[in-house]
Amino acid sequence: MELEFGRPEDLSGREQREIKVYDFLDSLGIGYERIDHEPLMTMELCVKAEDILTAPVCKNLLLCNRQKTAFYLLLMPGDKKFKTKELSSQINSARLSFAEGEDMERLLDIHPGSLSVMGLINDDKNEVSLLIDEDLYANEFIGCHPCMNTSTLKIKSADLFDKFLPAVHHTPVKVKLIGED
Repeated sequence: MELEFGRPEDLSGREQREIKVYDFLDSLGIGYERIDHEPLMTMELCVKAEDILTAPVCKNLLLCNRQKTAFYLLLMPGDKKFKTKELSSQINSARLSFAEGEDMERLLDIHPGSLSVMGLINDDKNEVSLLIDEDLYANEFIGCHPCMNTSTLKIKSADLFDKFLPAVHHTPVKVKLIGED
């Protein structure tokens, strides 16, 4: 894995959903560093990417209520455990569960394993509420996939919060997760 600045010079073999992220970030004037790698399907595999990027790669979870009438994209530190009841009380939504892969595809145009805040560029109807663990706000940079888990981006947190999220019309809800037993 080698750190590169900006979009790949050669886009051949890249999926359109990934190219769309680069186009969108470039249109907003958001700078980013990038590494390409084998698919990273778990947070344990993301540790090497974090080391190279010197930025935490977020754990991303797509959650829904039992009726599937409310969907939530949760961003949290990768090393923190997720406790459903901890979050449910903060957002007044009982019986949260993990959304299915079909929901990721339909709502965010992302395959399971590639879930990322960048998928919000595809949520034109604002069907997904964004939840961010308060610990992520302390980081100068955030690592995330460009809608494909074969690359990881390092973006300034300020650019994510002040440029990207307003551009995709999503206002994050800050949550506090302890993640302890």
